[in-house]
Amino acid sequence: MGSVLVCGGGLVGLSTAVMLARDGHRVTVLEADPTVPPAEDAWDWQRPGVVQFQQPHILQARFREICDAELPGLTDRLRQAGCAEVDYLATPPPGLDRTPQPGDDRFGMVTGRRPVVESVLARLAEEEPGVTVRRGVRVAGLLPGTSAIPGVPHAGGVVTVSGEELPADLVVDAMGRRTPSAAWLAGLGAPAPAEESEDRGFAYYSRYFAGPARPQLIGPAITPLGSFSLLALDGDNSTWSLTVFALSRDTPLKALRFPEVFDRLVRACPLSAHWLDGRPLTGVLAMAGVLDRRRRFVVDGLPVVTGFAAVGDAWGCTNPSGGRGLSVGLLHAAALRRVVAEHLDDPAAFAAAWDERTEQVVAPFWEAQRSADRTRIAEMAARAEGREPPPADPLFRRFSAAGMRDPVLFRALLEIGLSLALPREVLGRPGMTERVERAGEVESLRLPGPDRERLLALLSA
Repeated sequence: MGSVLVCGGGLVGLSTAVMLARDGHRVTVLEADPTVPPAEDAWDWQRPGVVQFQQPHILQARFREICDAELPGLTDRLRQAGCAEVDYLATPPPGLDRTPQPGDDRFGMVTGRRPVVESVLARLAEEEPGVTVRRGVRVAGLLPGTSAIPGVPHAGGVVTVSGEELPADLVVDAMGRRTPSAAWLAGLGAPAPAEESEDRGFAYYSRYFAGPARPQLIGPAITPLGSFSLLALDGDNSTWSLTVFALSRDTPLKALRFPEVFDRLVRACPLSAHWLDGRPLTGVLAMAGVLDRRRRFVVDGLPVVTGFAAVGDAWGCTNPSGGRGLSVGLLHAAALRRVVAEHLDDPAAFAAAWDERTEQVVAPFWEAQRSADRTRIAEMAARAEGREPPPADPLFRRFSAAGMRDPVLFRALLEIGLSLALPREVLGRPGMTERVERAGEVESLRLPGPDRERLLALLSA
């Protein structure tokens, strides 16, 4: 067993710490925020360093599935904290055969607002033998260790801003999309990792509501409506959220920062208007400047560093409207658990295995979201400019349309949307492409909502 330093005490960092501690490792979590998570009223908890902390999040079915396998008991703790149980199979498209099928329980989710979920995980970590959580500790850089590969620097721990040196067998970067670890690696003399980065240009406008009963979902959770999309998510303790997102360069939509404009637009969307029928908990929470970015720490077959692993958003982050972040982050943490169990005592083998596992298991989800982002951005831009959008992939277009009428294809679409499977996995199954083809040219479901002219009128009224 070894010693591990996890930099970052968010959801992925805490999950990673508990997983590794349950395998017998000594784990210390270093979190810059000094605030101790509240046991109650967690919604009022502030995390200034996490810009998206109070933005809507969802714990998809994949998150629950990994929790049940890797962190048994966590799902029950989330339920006890008031997190909502959600099953999109309970609200299928009109006319879809509702006959239960084997494996339907896989689609169930237990979700809540991020402050509430993170406070549950923080208490779990505090109670876990083998985990020490140190709050208010900032990492200044990596501590040099003995090189495991000639010419490749080794991270032997960290140095805090107070000058404290903390040695470890492995340093895990779980500091999210704004991680400063690029500077840590440079300070160690490591070459820069390979990076892919694209500014997706999305802007998000969100409001939270509460009421005696959560609204029923009568359309898709993500409703694309021309040059904008609507996202409706359940929360915890009879709360929920609505988000409108669009291109950040679509100037008229910046008026959505005003609650009366936000509400006016949502009221004009028949499938979502009833989600406004609650007590507003917030004004409009705006967020922009989100990148699709990932880093690879093996370049030309050689690790840039050993003794170091980036996990979750610190490795790769995407547009959050897909809701994949926490599920894929937990998937990454579970992958790290396996690689640590196999190779912690061999830093060179660990670096190679960690890169391989990340590329095989996690990177395809990042690539799928980037592809979806590119398609949606092209469509939004075209609609905003009065042009016809570029044609979608014909097979996936037919798949999406037929899924509104075929119960097998509908479940396949849910698997993709809830991060239970990748598009290529689903369409690669025996008979799946043939099933889509048999459906023929099914017309895509038209979702009701304002066209561009009506949208601009609602924004400027």
